[in-house]
Amino acid sequence: MAPSEKAKGPWAIFFGYFRAQLPLFWADSLCAVVQAGCDLAFPLILRTLADGLFKEGSEEILGALWMVCLGLVALYLVRYVCKWFVSKWGHIMGARIESAMREDLFDQYERLSFSYFDEHDTGDLASRLVNDLFDISEAAHHGPEFVIVCGLEIIGSYAIMFSINWQLAGAMALVTAVLVAYNFHANRKMREVFNDNRRKIAGVNVQLSDSLAGARVVKSFANEDVERRKFRRSNDAFLDSKARMYGAMGSYQAMAALLSGILYTIIIVFGGYLIARGQMNATDLATYALYVSLFVSPVETLINFTETFQKARAGFARFLEILGTKPEIEDAPDAKPIDVREGAIRYHDVHFSYHEGEPVLNGLSLELAPGKTYALVGPSGAGKSTTCALLPRFYDVDSGSIEIDGQDVRSVTQESLRQAIGIVQQDVYLFNGTIAENIAYGRADASFEDVVAAAKRAQIHGYIASLPEGYDTRVGERGSHLSGGQRQRIAIARVFLKDPKILVLDEATSALDNESERAVQRSLFELAAGRTTLIIAHRLSTIRFADTICALEDGRVVEMGTHDELLAAGGLYARYQAMYVEGMVGERDADAEVRERGGGVSHGEA
Repeated sequence: MAPSEKAKGPWAIFFGYFRAQLPLFWADSLCAVVQAGCDLAFPLILRTLADGLFKEGSEEILGALWMVCLGLVALYLVRYVCKWFVSKWGHIMGARIESAMREDLFDQYERLSFSYFDEHDTGDLASRLVNDLFDISEAAHHGPEFVIVCGLEIIGSYAIMFSINWQLAGAMALVTAVLVAYNFHANRKMREVFNDNRRKIAGVNVQLSDSLAGARVVKSFANEDVERRKFRRSNDAFLDSKARMYGAMGSYQAMAALLSGILYTIIIVFGGYLIARGQMNATDLATYALYVSLFVSPVETLINFTETFQKARAGFARFLEILGTKPEIEDAPDAKPIDVREGAIRYHDVHFSYHEGEPVLNGLSLELAPGKTYALVGPSGAGKSTTCALLPRFYDVDSGSIEIDGQDVRSVTQESLRQAIGIVQQDVYLFNGTIAENIAYGRADASFEDVVAAAKRAQIHGYIASLPEGYDTRVGERGSHLSGGQRQRIAIARVFLKDPKILVLDEATSALDNESERAVQRSLFELAAGRTTLIIAHRLSTIRFADTICALEDGRVVEMGTHDELLAAGGLYARYQAMYVEGMVGERDADAEVRERGGGVSHGEA
């Protein structure tokens, strides 16, 4: 959906989705009109026959019944075709509208910034994409159909009843007016109930997504019962919300049924009175009763449709809420593609906070020379990951600037900026496809030969070639069929294929064992060659080979230099290394003690 569309009102946006389906909508509407006409015709035909043909002699009746039969068969064949068209193509129309809305919603998700996903649960976002849009689709199809069919049947049957006896029609009008007034009153009361129901089912989806995504953690702590209790809480909340929803619907439909019963009572009692007074005959009353049934049935259909409508209304409000969200990170109106010639990076007096009043970077200034490797070290919360996240504009600085080859990252297009930067993170995400597809994610137009070449440079080709299905091996959800080191090297191959000028390595080896770390480090050193590289790592085996080490504390660079220079300075880096060495010694002592007691394998052997 274009940005100009979002400025329109809710109804304008909703009906905008009908534009592409107008031919199908009009055909569906025409069939609905014919269907309603067929329904209205039968009681009238019966009354005409009762007052005419059925008063003739038996021979005349028997001779004409074949014509009546053929006429009725033709009538109901037409009704059959119209009903089939409305049921099939009406639903297809609704599904197409749902599909278009789902694409718009997904496109909006792709436009939204990191900060939005930091604050919103994926389960809730998925619920809006699936559950809410299905309800909207049902209303989009059945709404026009019910309005046309039921509207014509209500108006047509009432007009015919009025022509038969206006006094009886007047009494019915009073009861119907009470029913309509009650309908508006009940709908206002039910709106909040249905909104709450949408929130509660989203809560179930959130809990389900959280528990399934963390299944390995759950089982490692034997916390299945904890997750069951958490899920039951959200599920019980949804059940309670649904019970209140059905309670409101029950009261609403029961009252509607009572008023419908009053209509039938009026027909029998008042109709009998009019017959007794000679103001109506029995045939007219029987016909009247048929039209009352035809009048009440669409009224009940519209009443029952209230549930679908209220769900759709609540879902559409949530849909508009997402579409109306303005991405925090947007291209400037005059943004141009970035031109990375050398890869020089400059942070100038950068201030940043994720939440107001909680600064993360406080005047950080840093210059990175082209083709050199820089390592960021410092305590947790010093701003290392944030410094890296600001470079590709996952977030925007509060003040100050970040430049690449003299170009402010806010003045260039996000797509070109992120194409120029390759990122390898600790938590590698692999899509549920093949190994080849995951490597090729780095460049959509890559050939199979390019994919293999990238895998060889990442030192993962030998392993892939040993698999029965080779590069067509499926990696499983989030790469669950692979080890940590294998996932990391596939991620590295992905960046090799992308071939960016700038590289960010964010804790790329911290979750690996020693053997896997050494294999991955070799791949990373080759990947970093000739590129401006920014490394975050806690393991000094990774950091010490950087051209320059930058020590961060309280959101700013406090010292810079080589490994030897910073050790000699005796500052933050020296203290950091001392703690690291002390920790490594402690680990070796613990391993030795375990071996002496015969308690198991050593840390290095694990």
